Amino acid sequence: MLGLRSAIILMLGVLVGTGAVVLTYLAQHDGATAILAGGTAFAGAVLFFHTIIAT
Repeated sequence: MLGLRSAIILMLGVLVGTGAVVLTYLAQHDGATAILAGGTAFAGAVLFFHTIIAT
């Protein structure tokens, strides 16, 4: 099972990634571009929140 910290970090990453997918799709109308942007945003958000959320 995931710890609380890991669950929060992943949840925030999913929220940021989903937001990036939606906004990119609305701007570009291209699914592949939206998915790539969302994956990149997810990875960046997980690294960012991992760094700033204390252990």
